[in-house]
Amino acid sequence: MSQYEGREPAVSGWAIGGISFAAALLLIIGVFEMISGISAIATNTIFVKTQDYVFNLDTTAWGWIHLILGVLLFLTGLGLMQRATWAGVVAIILAMLSAIANFFWIPYYPFWAIIEIALAIWVIWAITRPAAIRT
Repeated sequence: MSQYEGREPAVSGWAIGGISFAAALLLIIGVFEMISGISAIATNTIFVKTQDYVFNLDTTAWGWIHLILGVLLFLTGLGLMQRATWAGVVAIILAMLSAIANFFWIPYYPFWAIIEIALAIWVIWAITRPAAIRT
């Protein structure tokens, strides 16, 4: 029986840095989502609506979706900063939901929605990357 049998390998510094980076991005994305949501709820006239879009929701409804998603992302980012075990899986799920919600938000605020999609994908990459980096 080996002396290393039964012990988990140590996580590398790169993995810890990736998780910290993902947590920081989740906090930022959460704030961005909340700002988007609050602005859509407060006044829906600042967003330009495209015509003939398949998913035509009221901007106030989209605002509530972004606000709730932003709060959940922010709280998950805090959990990830504290190395909570639940936060990794929840972060991936919420980042996927954020990317999907922002895909539907593209006709209303195209540049910002594409940036948020890219950030959400970056979070997913940063969280899933450490699994392959064990020393």
